[in-house]
Amino acid sequence: MHDAFAAASVKWAGEGIPAKPGAWILETARNRLIDCRRVEVRRRELLAQHHPTALVVDRSEPEVLADDILRLFFTCCHPVMSPEAQIALTLRTVGGLATPEIARAFLVPEATMAQRIVRAKAKILDAGVPYRLPRAEDLPERVESVLKVIYLIFNEGYSQMRQDLSFEAIRLGRLLNEWLPGQAEVEGALALMILTHARRDARLNDARKLVMLDEQDRGRWHSAEIAEGVGLVEQALKRKSLGPYQLQAAIAAVHCEGTDWVQVASLYEELLRFDSGPVVRLNHAIAVGYACSWEVGLQLLDSISDLDEYQPLHAARAQMMLRAGKTAEARVAFETAIELSRNSAEREYLIGVQAITKPS
Repeated sequence: MHDAFAAASVKWAGEGIPAKPGAWILETARNRLIDCRRVEVRRRELLAQHHPTALVVDRSEPEVLADDILRLFFTCCHPVMSPEAQIALTLRTVGGLATPEIARAFLVPEATMAQRIVRAKAKILDAGVPYRLPRAEDLPERVESVLKVIYLIFNEGYSQMRQDLSFEAIRLGRLLNEWLPGQAEVEGALALMILTHARRDARLNDARKLVMLDEQDRGRWHSAEIAEGVGLVEQALKRKSLGPYQLQAAIAAVHCEGTDWVQVASLYEELLRFDSGPVVRLNHAIAVGYACSWEVGLQLLDSISDLDEYQPLHAARAQMMLRAGKTAEARVAFETAIELSRNSAEREYLIGVQAITKPS
């Protein structure tokens, strides 16, 4: 269906909308499905002919995971590789993300990520790892990597305003939560995605301009999704098995219920016990800026290293300097943030705010 809609956007633009657009879409999708099946049959024939041991799917046990994509995630997240390599390879081969997108998620150069993926593939070949579904008892040890893959797909979709990716990640999160009921971190990750996604319709105004969280029209937030996400957070926290996804979901819940920046800063301090990486420290600095003072927030921001090419850091520095009255420094930070922006709505917003810093 996605392919059919993509074809329609091109063909209809040149030839006009057909008399029966629904029938056209269905017929095109059906033909695309037939083509895909033919290609898959031929691929398997060639694979069996030239690499008879490359694909081994164990069907001796009942299927534990009914969803093909989720099964492939678990298949690719093999413990012979490091967790980082598992996640990178799965995002590339199954998740549909390009190498530059994966590199941004890991905050490493594109060339470094490309080499990492190549080495992961080589390690699988050298170890003679068969490409088959793991046994039911082996699935739990791969959950952490699979959960990371799902969340990174969601994060890429949300940051680039690609709702197809965000919806798919949430769908997979729901399936994983059904398969592993009672897992606090799975519930936390699902809650985090749902609560974040609930704000999607308020991120752009009617003129398609970006709107920051504290300026969004909360009437456009999806209340049913917020209620579901908050319920999942509360349920997860009651299990007394605290983890980073639960804390991030709790922060998202605080934003959805009316942002209390002191509470948000406190939750980020707790999150730093689990993840002291630069992105968490950046978000903690922003929260402290709101809760305490922009000067203190900027001091925390200046202590973060290894994020020179990370656009959100420069955007945050620009906003914090502007609020602290450091107009000239804010203007320089805005220029860097604009240069590193990856979507037009974000870039236009920053250009608009930067205009305030220019001398009259």
